Amino acid sequence: MKVGQWKTYYNRERVISSGKQQMVDRSIINRPFTLDRQQGIEFYGRVFPQTLADFTYHISILTGAGRGATENDDGHLMYVGRLQWNMFGRELEMTGSDLKYHTKPTGLLALAAATNRSPYTRFSQSGGGELFGYEQGIPGQYHVKQALVETAFKYKGFSWQNEFHVKTIEDNVNDNTRKLSGHYFQAGYFFSNLWSFVPEPLEIAGIYTKYRPDVDIDNNYERELGMVLNWFFKEHRNKLSMECTNFTFQGADGQNPSEWRFRLQWDISF
Repeated sequence: MKVGQWKTYYNRERVISSGKQQMVDRSIINRPFTLDRQQGIEFYGRVFPQTLADFTYHISILTGAGRGATENDDGHLMYVGRLQWNMFGRELEMTGSDLKYHTKPTGLLALAAATNRSPYTRFSQSGGGELFGYEQGIPGQYHVKQALVETAFKYKGFSWQNEFHVKTIEDNVNDNTRKLSGHYFQAGYFFSNLWSFVPEPLEIAGIYTKYRPDVDIDNNYERELGMVLNWFFKEHRNKLSMECTNFTFQGADGQNPSEWRFRLQWDISF
């Protein structure tokens, strides 16, 4: 049991530290679906370790008002549950890339859900906020229900992770409901394990993400396709990343703008 403030154990992508990510930044679906930091109490544990019934669980009761919020706005708390099946009897750490070179396959399948009523439709490290199309709320205005399915896997230099999200926002003041969905697939590999001419510190990884801000509007989505080259000097504590990403925005009006982003980052953690 723990009491205080922390990143809510909901989805893997957000729990992984910014200094231990595989890509330069988190995907475009992190913003609309993360629960980020909350204050409250959590019960967690692991049962039947090193068996086929190896599970990790997290049950949280939180203020549901975001980072730094010591009080709930309307008396309706945030409730979060996560159940993770460690399918090979081994628990997978919350880091990107297979730097430990897992000699045995290690993976997970997780289900999580959350419900909350608050003035906010999204959360970030800055606290509560609003998604595009929503005005600043009043206490208890937005009833948010969301769920995810998550997988992750590491084996001999190969790493994989993905999430499928759904979210429903009920506006109790304006009496309307919106449904959102999103998913991403991310994988990386140290090709030096296949070809000796490839430098050992070099990893190549890629990501595909799709976000639908309103599932009731056809052909309305945001898409992200990216690739990164990581050079690890000292694992995640000292690494150089070169990333290229293409973004596509499909609007309901038929417009389909696209843009490219290139980033070079030297990440040093102390």
